[in-house]
Amino acid sequence: MQFVASEHQHRRFNPLTGQWVLVSPHRMQRPWSGQEEKPQLNEQAEFDPTNPLCPGVKRPNGMLTPRYESTYVFDNDFPALLEQVPAPPASDDPLFQAAPARGNCRVMCFHPKSNLTLPTMSPTDICAVIDEWIKQFNELSVKYAWVQIFENKGATMGCSNPHPHCQIWSCSFLPTEPQLKQERLRAYYATHERPLLSDYVERELQRKERIVIENSDWLVVVPYWASWPFETMLISRNNNKRINDLTDGQRHNLALTIKQLTTKYDNLFQCSFPYSMGWHGAPTGPEHAHASSAHWTLHALYYPPLLRSATVRKFMVGFELLAMAQRDLTPEQAAQRLRDVDGTRHYLNK
Repeated sequence: MQFVASEHQHRRFNPLTGQWVLVSPHRMQRPWSGQEEKPQLNEQAEFDPTNPLCPGVKRPNGMLTPRYESTYVFDNDFPALLEQVPAPPASDDPLFQAAPARGNCRVMCFHPKSNLTLPTMSPTDICAVIDEWIKQFNELSVKYAWVQIFENKGATMGCSNPHPHCQIWSCSFLPTEPQLKQERLRAYYATHERPLLSDYVERELQRKERIVIENSDWLVVVPYWASWPFETMLISRNNNKRINDLTDGQRHNLALTIKQLTTKYDNLFQCSFPYSMGWHGAPTGPEHAHASSAHWTLHALYYPPLLRSATVRKFMVGFELLAMAQRDLTPEQAAQRLRDVDGTRHYLNK
């Protein structure tokens, strides 16, 4: 038999983490009688007087959310990281090691209207979001080794408030995923004298198998090593290292790209498509301020859970938790489906 990637199981290597993913395309034929989610629809009111992220509403700590008109950022009322905490004692036991963890957690509202999401916002409004990301990054990156901008969209991805927002967590340490990338990207650069993701962009542009969106500044692909069904990576084509490297033109193109990608997501199953997304770029803070970042390329990751429809999701359980990541739909098949979906007009506007 001749190997056919869309039919036969195989493993794919993720050069960013050093890990493998199992691809089992034949499993798309299996019947489904498991958990089905309630479709996530755009059903929010423009204003909810009980929602603490809405303008003029009181938060749980008693503070009043101001009547903001664009973006709004505040310190998380229930942060995972605090700045002033005692450090754990040193241990000489290799099995019981602890280390200090200090930081800051902020919430950023995208827009005062609760019934808007990034795909239904205007490019101008998305530009305001990007500008605020950069403003926050500029402030926090001076002090912290890692500034993680991320959005959990939809209850399926653990979002506890439907108002359009993201979070910004700043860490005094380099978290696990960025640390893995730091090591892998640095090793690749030492061998090839080029950033890994710059080479990856060139290869994807040549092959044209997994491209979803392409413009002069950004490339969106379903990565060759993707774990989630419709996972995508949004990569800078200008070798930017951090989000605050972006020019005005690159920011504008980024807003258009985000709107197009998230519109494609929503249109795929005609629902408010859930995902977790986040930005990765060169580390920051005093420890990394003068270190070379030549091996890094700015990129964003989108991890959506939906697999077959608006109600059937991928669960990372069992084999995925205990052995290795596994996917059914091939990255090429996922890219083709996303590529074929309209990214210019949202399904609610048809």
